[in-house]
Amino acid sequence: MNSEVLIVGGGVIGLSIARELHKKGVREIMILERGAVGKEASYAAAGMLAPQAEADEADEFFHLCDESNRLYPQFAAELYDETGVDIELERSGTLYAAFTGADAADIQRRFAWQRKAGLTVEHLSANEARKIEPFISSDVREALSFPNDWQVDNRKLLVALHRYAAVNQIEILENAEVKSLLTHGEKVMGAETINQKYFASQVVFATGAWTSLIKTDDYVLPKVSPVRGQMISFKTAKRLFSKVIYSPRGYLVPRLDGRILAGATVEAVGFDKNITADGRDFLLENALEIAPRLSNLPIAEQWAGLRPFATDGLPILGAFPEIENLFVATAHYRNGILLAPKTAKTLAGKIVGNVESKYLKVFSPRRFFTAKG
Repeated sequence: MNSEVLIVGGGVIGLSIARELHKKGVREIMILERGAVGKEASYAAAGMLAPQAEADEADEFFHLCDESNRLYPQFAAELYDETGVDIELERSGTLYAAFTGADAADIQRRFAWQRKAGLTVEHLSANEARKIEPFISSDVREALSFPNDWQVDNRKLLVALHRYAAVNQIEILENAEVKSLLTHGEKVMGAETINQKYFASQVVFATGAWTSLIKTDDYVLPKVSPVRGQMISFKTAKRLFSKVIYSPRGYLVPRLDGRILAGATVEAVGFDKNITADGRDFLLENALEIAPRLSNLPIAEQWAGLRPFATDGLPILGAFPEIENLFVATAHYRNGILLAPKTAKTLAGKIVGNVESKYLKVFSPRRFFTAKG
C-alpha cells in the first residue's frame, strides 16, 4: 500500500500533523495506529494549556510552548468551521496557589522571573485568591494569576481531528502496530506491521511512548520511556471553579459540564496503564488540599495514560539523521495537547516546503543519534 506521507501514531500529534499536511496540499496521507485512534496519552490528558504555570525559565522550550498556546484560538476556530466540533477552548486563565511556606517562596521566585521576562502575571493575596475562587481552601497563602494559561477539552479535540481526517479522506488504520521501518540504503521506504508493508515517500514517527520499540535496521531511535499519569474526576451539578488551579503538588481542571479533573501522578512503571488505590489516594489528597469541599463528592472516574519522556525531558522534533525523509515528532511528555498545533505547523512546513525553524535544530533527534557498528 502506497502513500505520499505515512504517519505512525494516531494521537493528537499524529492527527494534527496529518491535518496540517492536508491543508498544505498533501492528499495521499495514511495514519497507522497501534490501537484505537486518540485513546492513549492524548485521551488521558487534562487538556491544560499552561506554558507559564509550568515554566521555570524563559528558555527555548518555554517559547515553543508559548507560541503553540497562542495558536489555539485560531486552531479552535478553524476546527469548528471544518468539523462542527467545539473543542471548548476556555480562556479564563489559571491560578497557581501556595499552601505552605515553601510554596510561597516558589511563587515569589516564579513571579520575579516572569515579570522580569515581560510575561503577563499577577500576584494575588490570599483574600484576592479566595474572592476569585470561593471554593479554594482557606489555607491558601497567596497565588499567581496567569490570564494567558488556558485549557481545552482534549477528548473533544481528538474527536475534531479524527473527524477532519474522515471528511478529508485521510486514511486511518487502527490496530496496526508498526514493528519496523523499511529502508533502502539511507532512504526510508515505509513501515511494516506484523502482516503488511506500507510504502511511502516520507514517514513521520508520532509514536509517543512506543517510539523506542520500533526497529530501524542499523540505526537507533532516541530513547523514549513511558511515564504513567493517573487522574481522577468529580462531577458537580454546577461549576465550582472558573479557572484551572495549580499547586506544586497537583491541579484541578474545571470542565464546562461540571466535571472537575484532578491530576496527576508521575510513575516510572513501564507500559503498565493500570489504575491503583495508591494513585487514587495521592490524587485525592492533593485535590482536597486545594479544595477541601470536594470531600463531599464521590470520585466519578479514574484513568491513566503513558506520557512519552525523553532522557532530557524535551520534545524530539525534526528529520532523523542519516535516513532520508524520516521525521520524528515525539517525547512531548506532559505537553502533547499544548504543543500539537505548533508541532504540526513546524513539521508540515519542513516536509512540504523545506521550511526551517530554530525548533527543528534545538529539539532535533540528532542530539541522541547513534549508529550501530
